[in-house]
Amino acid sequence: MAGCRGSLCCCCRWCCCCGERETRTPEELTILGETQEEEDEILPRKDYEKGRRYEAVKWMMVFAIGVCTGLVGLFVDFFVHLFSQLKFGVVQTSVEECSQKGCLALSLLELLGFNLTFVFLASLLVLIEPVAAGSGIPEIKCYLNGVKVPGIVRLRTLLCKVFGVLFSVAGGLFVGKEGPMIHSGAVVGAGLPQFQSISLRKIQFNFPYFRSDRDKRDFVSAGAAAGVAAAFGAPIGGTLFSLEEGSSFWNQGLTWKVLFCSMSATFTLNFFRSGIQFGSWGSFQLPGLLNFGEFKCSDSDKKCHLWTAMDLGFFVVMGVIGGLLGATFNCLNKRLAKYRMRNVHPKPKLVRVLESLLVSLVTTVVVFMASMVLGECRQMSSSSQIGNDSFQLQVTSEDVNSSIKTFFCPNETYNDMATLFFNPQESAILQLFHQDGTFSPVTLALFFALYFLLACWTYGTSVPSGLFVPSLLCGAAFGRLVANVLKSYIGLGHIYSGTFALIGAAAFLGGVVRMTISLTVILIESTNEITYGLPIMITLMVAKWTGDFFNKGIYDIHVGLRGVPLLEWETEVEMDKLRASDIMEPNLTYVYPHTRIQSLVSILRTTVHHAFPVVTENRGNEKEFMKGNQLISNNIKFKKSSIVTRAGEQRRRSQSMKSYPSSELRNVCDEHVPEEPAEKEDLLQQMLERRYTPYPNLYPDQSPSEDWTMEERFRPLTFHGLILRSQLVTLLVRGVCYSESQSSASQPRLSYAEMAEDYPRYPDIHDLDLTLLNPRMIVDVTPYMNPSPFTVSPNTHVSQVFNLFRTMGLRHLPVVNAVGEIVGIITRHNLTFEFLHARLRQHYQTI
Repeated sequence: MAGCRGSLCCCCRWCCCCGERETRTPEELTILGETQEEEDEILPRKDYEKGRRYEAVKWMMVFAIGVCTGLVGLFVDFFVHLFSQLKFGVVQTSVEECSQKGCLALSLLELLGFNLTFVFLASLLVLIEPVAAGSGIPEIKCYLNGVKVPGIVRLRTLLCKVFGVLFSVAGGLFVGKEGPMIHSGAVVGAGLPQFQSISLRKIQFNFPYFRSDRDKRDFVSAGAAAGVAAAFGAPIGGTLFSLEEGSSFWNQGLTWKVLFCSMSATFTLNFFRSGIQFGSWGSFQLPGLLNFGEFKCSDSDKKCHLWTAMDLGFFVVMGVIGGLLGATFNCLNKRLAKYRMRNVHPKPKLVRVLESLLVSLVTTVVVFMASMVLGECRQMSSSSQIGNDSFQLQVTSEDVNSSIKTFFCPNETYNDMATLFFNPQESAILQLFHQDGTFSPVTLALFFALYFLLACWTYGTSVPSGLFVPSLLCGAAFGRLVANVLKSYIGLGHIYSGTFALIGAAAFLGGVVRMTISLTVILIESTNEITYGLPIMITLMVAKWTGDFFNKGIYDIHVGLRGVPLLEWETEVEMDKLRASDIMEPNLTYVYPHTRIQSLVSILRTTVHHAFPVVTENRGNEKEFMKGNQLISNNIKFKKSSIVTRAGEQRRRSQSMKSYPSSELRNVCDEHVPEEPAEKEDLLQQMLERRYTPYPNLYPDQSPSEDWTMEERFRPLTFHGLILRSQLVTLLVRGVCYSESQSSASQPRLSYAEMAEDYPRYPDIHDLDLTLLNPRMIVDVTPYMNPSPFTVSPNTHVSQVFNLFRTMGLRHLPVVNAVGEIVGIITRHNLTFEFLHARLRQHYQTI
């Protein structure tokens, strides 16, 4: 039973008798109203999170995500192999017959028919879900960095991605299926623990776990790692990929779960692929979609070594060249992406389909003509006919013979260009890694040039496409070319061509994507050869340093083109010249602890912010201050003019040409600048003297008046907490409010499960019918706000702000001065590279 509070109002738990209640505003209710018991104010906590049941369910979900991701990879691999085998079988038979009859044009038309049909289907799927285009790695990287990309982890996106990449790879485009596997695994990780989907609204389960962004982000990290593990058979590499390229915030407990998920995906895919392909269930012979085989010198060649210390010099040079080639690739692709954004995307969607068909048409014609005209007929060696020892470890001799194409060549010879072009890309990579002395330098140079240009043109079209395998194949051709030159023209007979092909693949891929730790481990796990660790790591580091001198990695470039506020790992040293007050946003949209429904609806419908500070206004009557304001009232004498206030900060920005673009606000600032030196009184005292007029409710037609002074526009506000937009909308939808004639204790209370019931797709304020709610009703938001969010001082260095924001996974960071007043707020936009540099330039201009 609550006691009487003040001389005018006496309230109990069941009733409230207030003589002046009907004339008081919600803001006065905040200052004079009764405080609830602590157990009533705090939102019911998720007790199950600390229990063993919650942890056990989480491990089960992680295992299920890994298994499902492995099954998705199995589905894609099976049908890509089926369609590719059908296409190449028909075309190969036609070419062999038409080489004698002179009807090669018919063979080209058959190949065009297959490729254009498959690419057309892939483009149609992207029209259904545009976010399914590309590899999806930039979008998943943004998601794990803390940016929500609409539709990126939906079930419809997964279906369009899986079937789209199936058709685009089978359609002969220079794309890979390994990159989209990362996106597919992330979607599985995001959707499976929710047990619901917006695409299948009727299928819902009462599953109370994992109803928060943090849980979902952790599962997406595990799914992305499982995608890498399934693609390359590299569970450790997948874990490091999720850590290095994805998550901006990581905890130790997540590492073990992500590794377990990656292992589950790897062995699920290995189990089924080995059983389907070899009939030996449980043998685990094929760990990933892309398998490099085992690198091993022939027993008959005693001088052969995988690599020697002298080769490290060549590897460093190859790393430099790979970095230059990767930077060139990224530069050309960036220009193509900008051209598409200006000239293709604004046009009807059919134009995107036509572009994809054009790329498929050109690619098919180039592949066919290059194999027929530019290929060189070479004599079959014994190793080519029966396969070397290392090749037989993963591929049978029949597969080796079938991957060698004799198009347009006489008996006992084969076409080296057709062997690379008329095979699945994985088979071509194995040819470059393990076949010895079968490709001429001219063929390798032409293949590299054609593949480089066509792969650069293809990445970014409206089809699901990966970049790992095309980069590996292009780099392997470059490395094999270097090995041939060193053997034939310099006379270094001890080198192993497969090693140089692997280093070339690593150099080019590293120059394109700029990954180091995870890519090193992925390649080591794919080769199953730990001795390659040092040369691969050195090559990747040199390639990254060389490429970074010119531009960013391909994924970072596409993230920048989308305008996503991605946070880097750390800020530059010179950014410490800035403080939190230099980068914060002082123009705040806030709510009161007790706010009318009409004000909340107006705020939600006129802004797009995802969180709002909960504040009260400071008043001169210290006796009426709430408990949360006593600190200010008791320490008012210690407040000096040096303490940052919202009005003072806005005036400083207007004086230093940091004002906001509104000309009206600039004029108001300029009008009052000369008055400051004349007034010797404390700025805070002036503000407090004007506090008797309550701040008006934010109606759509009642914005701050142009006649208001700077202090009236930026009145000091005591900070009490943060409340999310989704929480406010949920409160409105469920009618959580009370009338002026009642106590706030009469307001209904919602549990955590009820608040999170609509997660992750809360209702939109614009779609709600709020006519049944009385706009004069009042909502008490204090039981649902976060009363103790992370905050920083206005004088905090930017590097400290950045580290706190990134490591804790924050979205909003209030800036609170020494006396508990909120003076601004920092979001991701305020910490981006471009914004910080703009603020730094303005800082230098004012010095």
